[in-house]
Amino acid sequence: MPLIWLRVATVLYGVGLVHAILMLRQRGEQFGKIAAPAVCLGMVFHFVSLVETAALYGYAELLTIRHAESALALLIAVLFTILYLRYRTASPAAFIFPLIFVLTFASAIAQHHVSFPSPTFRSGWILFHVCTLLLGYAMLFLSFVSSLLYLVLSRQLKRKQTSNWATRMPSLHEVDELGYKALVLGFPFMTVGLLAGAVVAQERFGPTFFADPKVLLSLLMWTIYLVLLYTRWSAGLRGAKAAYLASFGFAVAVCAWGANYMSKLHRFIAP
Repeated sequence: MPLIWLRVATVLYGVGLVHAILMLRQRGEQFGKIAAPAVCLGMVFHFVSLVETAALYGYAELLTIRHAESALALLIAVLFTILYLRYRTASPAAFIFPLIFVLTFASAIAQHHVSFPSPTFRSGWILFHVCTLLLGYAMLFLSFVSSLLYLVLSRQLKRKQTSNWATRMPSLHEVDELGYKALVLGFPFMTVGLLAGAVVAQERFGPTFFADPKVLLSLLMWTIYLVLLYTRWSAGLRGAKAAYLASFGFAVAVCAWGANYMSKLHRFIAP
């Protein structure tokens, strides 16, 4: 039963994650009426899961890594709720709820061996993982190209040496918006792709897959992705600073892609 309650909490936190993503596009106000009670109910189920775990297996079980992740997620959720009630602002949700969801999701899959009903279903799941990640990479690449274009155009405008090709380009504002929209559209694909890959890796390799360099770089890339979106949304980070941060995120993405050739657990299929 503790695992069932944790899974229910994970789903409810997923509602909070969807709300956080919608807020990045400033469209989450109406959905917030559903997300707020869902997250509160999720914390209740989460608390019940930890209490039942301690009652059934002893408090020492809560010190294991899989339950420590779960407890940390609940603590972060409670602290966020307290801050929200005190200051009536949900702006940190864009950064906090993805973390809460990832921690509870990792704890939930670590407590039960994942198995696929058939090899065909497993192959389809892997295909889904690859396709969503490729879409996320494509959007990140588009944001990187927009960032480079922004930096080049802004430098030419400052020097008042506009090239002929530059006169046919969109305005700086449009280029900046293109990069932002690419990030917003690509972030859900990147998130879902990484979660789908985590399920496959857990089924095949167990919890040790988290120590793989490919996985660590992918998590770093996802974190930079999230920070970039959050700073643009909450702090209004735009222009050259946003372009440099997007370029750094793409550099990490290139390293994560290259890690496929070094990873012991995650490799491209040989022709």
